[in-house]
Amino acid sequence: MSDQPTDATPKLQPTLIEGATAPPRGEAPEAGPETSRLQGKLKSGFYWGTGRRKTAVARVRMRPGDGKFLVNKREVNAYFSEERDRNDVVAPLKATGTLGKFDIYANVKGGGPTGQAGAVLLGVARALRNVDPTLEHALREGGFLTRDSRMVERKKYGQSGARRRFQFSKR
Repeated sequence: MSDQPTDATPKLQPTLIEGATAPPRGEAPEAGPETSRLQGKLKSGFYWGTGRRKTAVARVRMRPGDGKFLVNKREVNAYFSEERDRNDVVAPLKATGTLGKFDIYANVKGGGPTGQAGAVLLGVARALRNVDPTLEHALREGGFLTRDSRMVERKKYGQSGARRRFQFSKR
Protein backbone atom coordinates (compact mmCIF):
# COMPACT_ATOMS: atom_id res chain seq x y z
CA MET A 1 0.00 0.00 0.00
CA SER A 2 1.20 3.46 -0.76
CA ASP A 3 0.91 6.54 1.39
CA GLN A 4 -0.40 8.59 -1.52
CA PRO A 5 -4.08 9.59 -1.32
CA THR A 6 -6.25 7.85 -3.84
CA ASP A 7 -9.16 9.30 -5.76
CA ALA A 8 -11.53 7.64 -3.26
CA THR A 9 -9.99 9.61 -0.35
CA PRO A 10 -11.58 13.06 -0.05
CA LYS A 11 -9.16 15.95 0.18
CA LEU A 12 -10.19 18.40 2.87
CA GLN A 13 -9.84 21.95 1.67
CA PRO A 14 -10.88 25.01 3.64
CA THR A 15 -13.87 26.56 1.95
CA LEU A 16 -14.94 30.17 1.96
CA ILE A 17 -18.42 31.57 1.87
CA GLU A 18 -19.25 32.61 -1.66
CA GLY A 19 -18.12 36.19 -2.29
CA ALA A 20 -15.89 36.30 0.82
CA THR A 21 -12.13 36.59 0.80
CA ALA A 22 -9.76 35.23 3.40
CA PRO A 23 -7.64 37.74 5.32
CA PRO A 24 -3.87 37.49 4.88
CA ARG A 25 -2.06 35.33 7.41
CA GLY A 26 -1.57 36.97 10.78
CA GLU A 27 -4.21 39.66 10.23
CA ALA A 28 -7.60 39.86 11.86
CA PRO A 29 -10.68 39.67 9.66
CA GLU A 30 -12.36 42.93 8.76
CA ALA A 31 -15.28 44.06 10.88
CA GLY A 32 -18.52 42.87 9.37
CA PRO A 33 -21.88 41.58 10.49
CA GLU A 34 -20.34 38.40 11.92
CA THR A 35 -17.77 40.21 14.06
CA SER A 36 -20.26 42.79 15.30
CA ARG A 37 -22.51 39.94 16.42
CA LEU A 38 -19.58 38.35 18.23
CA GLN A 39 -18.98 41.62 20.07
CA GLY A 40 -22.49 41.44 21.46
CA LYS A 41 -24.69 43.72 19.38
CA LEU A 42 -27.21 42.36 16.91
CA LYS A 43 -29.14 44.09 14.15
CA SER A 44 -32.07 44.51 16.52
CA GLY A 45 -30.15 47.19 18.44
CA PHE A 46 -29.74 45.14 21.62
CA TYR A 47 -26.57 44.27 23.48
CA TRP A 48 -26.59 40.72 24.79
CA GLY A 49 -25.07 39.08 27.83
CA THR A 50 -25.45 35.58 29.23
CA GLY A 51 -25.09 34.84 32.92
CA ARG A 52 -25.01 31.57 34.83
CA ARG A 53 -25.04 30.76 38.54
CA LYS A 54 -25.61 27.31 40.05
CA THR A 55 -28.36 25.94 37.78
CA ALA A 56 -29.83 29.31 36.78
CA VAL A 57 -29.27 30.74 33.30
CA ALA A 58 -30.09 34.34 32.38
CA ARG A 59 -30.24 35.85 28.89
CA VAL A 60 -29.96 39.61 29.20
CA ARG A 61 -30.75 42.14 26.45
CA MET A 62 -30.10 45.83 26.91
CA ARG A 63 -30.43 48.96 24.82
CA PRO A 64 -30.20 52.69 25.55
CA GLY A 65 -33.39 53.84 27.22
CA ASP A 66 -34.97 55.31 30.31
CA GLY A 67 -34.06 52.66 32.90
CA LYS A 68 -36.78 50.03 32.53
CA PHE A 69 -35.62 46.73 34.11
CA LEU A 70 -37.79 43.66 33.44
CA VAL A 71 -37.04 40.12 34.59
CA ASN A 72 -39.27 37.50 32.95
CA LYS A 73 -41.64 40.29 31.84
CA ARG A 74 -42.06 41.57 35.42
CA GLU A 75 -40.51 44.58 37.13
CA VAL A 76 -37.29 43.71 38.92
CA ASN A 77 -38.74 44.85 42.29
CA ALA A 78 -41.75 42.58 41.82
CA TYR A 79 -39.70 39.59 40.63
CA PHE A 80 -37.03 39.58 43.36
CA SER A 81 -38.62 39.80 46.80
CA GLU A 82 -35.34 40.00 48.75
CA GLU A 83 -33.61 43.36 48.99
CA ARG A 84 -30.23 41.61 48.63
CA ASP A 85 -31.22 40.13 45.26
CA ARG A 86 -32.58 43.47 43.98
CA ASN A 87 -29.32 45.18 44.97
CA ASP A 88 -27.26 42.44 43.30
CA VAL A 89 -28.85 42.80 39.87
CA VAL A 90 -28.31 46.57 39.70
CA ALA A 91 -24.80 46.52 41.25
CA PRO A 92 -22.95 46.50 37.86
CA LEU A 93 -25.03 49.49 36.72
CA LYS A 94 -24.22 51.42 39.92
CA ALA A 95 -20.51 50.57 39.68
CA THR A 96 -20.28 51.94 36.14
CA GLY A 97 -22.60 54.91 36.66
CA THR A 98 -25.06 53.73 34.01
CA LEU A 99 -28.10 53.22 36.27
CA GLY A 100 -31.19 54.56 34.51
CA LYS A 101 -29.52 54.84 31.08
CA PHE A 102 -30.49 51.43 29.67
CA ASP A 103 -33.64 49.39 29.23
CA ILE A 104 -32.82 45.87 30.40
CA TYR A 105 -34.84 42.75 29.59
CA ALA A 106 -33.74 39.52 31.28
CA ASN A 107 -35.13 36.03 30.76
CA VAL A 108 -33.99 33.72 33.53
CA LYS A 109 -34.83 30.11 34.28
CA GLY A 110 -33.64 27.38 36.59
CA GLY A 111 -32.36 27.55 40.14
CA GLY A 112 -33.74 29.61 42.98
CA PRO A 113 -34.01 33.34 43.64
CA THR A 114 -30.39 33.85 44.73
CA GLY A 115 -28.97 31.85 41.84
CA GLN A 116 -31.19 33.71 39.39
CA ALA A 117 -30.07 37.06 40.82
CA GLY A 118 -26.44 36.01 40.40
CA ALA A 119 -27.09 34.92 36.84
CA VAL A 120 -28.78 38.22 35.96
CA LEU A 121 -25.89 40.12 37.59
CA LEU A 122 -23.34 38.36 35.37
CA GLY A 123 -25.52 38.81 32.28
CA VAL A 124 -25.90 42.54 32.91
CA ALA A 125 -22.16 42.92 33.48
CA ARG A 126 -21.33 41.09 30.24
CA ALA A 127 -23.84 43.16 28.28
CA LEU A 128 -22.36 46.37 29.73
CA ARG A 129 -18.91 45.23 28.66
CA ASN A 130 -20.28 44.75 25.14
CA VAL A 131 -21.79 48.23 25.20
CA ASP A 132 -18.54 49.93 26.16
CA PRO A 133 -15.27 47.97 26.48
CA THR A 134 -13.78 50.76 28.63
CA LEU A 135 -16.17 49.74 31.44
CA GLU A 136 -14.49 46.34 31.72
CA HIS A 137 -11.91 47.53 34.28
CA ALA A 138 -14.60 48.86 36.66
CA LEU A 139 -16.68 45.69 36.21
CA ARG A 140 -13.70 43.42 36.80
CA GLU A 141 -12.61 45.41 39.87
CA GLY A 142 -16.07 44.90 41.38
CA GLY A 143 -15.93 41.16 40.59
CA PHE A 144 -18.97 41.32 38.32
CA LEU A 145 -17.37 39.58 35.33
CA THR A 146 -16.20 36.52 37.27
CA ARG A 147 -18.52 33.54 37.03
CA ASP A 148 -19.14 31.81 40.37
CA SER A 149 -18.37 28.21 39.47
CA ARG A 150 -19.68 26.61 42.67
CA MET A 151 -22.27 23.95 41.95
CA VAL A 152 -24.18 21.46 44.10
CA GLU A 153 -22.12 18.35 44.72
CA ARG A 154 -23.76 15.18 43.48
CA LYS A 155 -25.19 12.52 45.75
CA LYS A 156 -23.03 9.40 46.01
CA TYR A 157 -24.26 5.82 46.11
CA GLY A 158 -24.17 4.16 49.53
CA GLN A 159 -24.75 7.53 51.20
CA SER A 160 -27.81 9.57 51.95
CA GLY A 161 -26.34 12.69 50.29
CA ALA A 162 -23.15 14.13 48.85
CA ARG A 163 -21.22 13.79 52.13
CA ARG A 164 -23.81 12.60 54.63
CA ARG A 165 -23.69 8.90 55.39
CA PHE A 166 -26.42 6.60 56.57
CA GLN A 167 -26.47 6.11 60.35
CA PHE A 168 -23.85 3.63 61.49
CA SER A 169 -24.96 0.88 63.85
CA LYS A 170 -22.29 -1.06 65.71
CA ARG A 171 -24.71 -3.77 66.89
